[in-house]
Amino acid sequence: MRKYLPTFSELLDRLSIVTMKEVMIPEHKEEYYQEKLDIVNDLDEILNEGKIILTAETLHNLIVLAQLNAHIWYNESEARKGGDQDLIKLKLTHGLNGIRNMAKNKIEEVAGGGRKDYKTDCLAAEFVDWEVKWI
Repeated sequence: MRKYLPTFSELLDRLSIVTMKEVMIPEHKEEYYQEKLDIVNDLDEILNEGKIILTAETLHNLIVLAQLNAHIWYNESEARKGGDQDLIKLKLTHGLNGIRNMAKNKIEEVAGGGRKDYKTDCLAAEFVDWEVKWI
């Protein structure tokens, strides 16, 4: 029996990332599509258990999670190109990842309180505009 299954929020996070990869890395589109199908299957199984009730708050947190993943993706892509703004971009990515972890934690609270990521305090002071007003 497995002891470390992905949580509901981790599956949603991975679905968001795999969906981006399916579009952004076309040479592996089919592999990412197959992974997406596996994730969707597991999400359906969890939802069919009836223990998780999707609320507007949870949907909001999912949208925040997906948007942050997109911003992190684009920001890291730009940072990899090099240039004068690399350090700022890396700090921003680090800060966005903290907010991403908060979104996952909030989703997990609704999903039954599974494992959480406690590294959420990494938002650099200069990026306060990125702070999310949680519902």
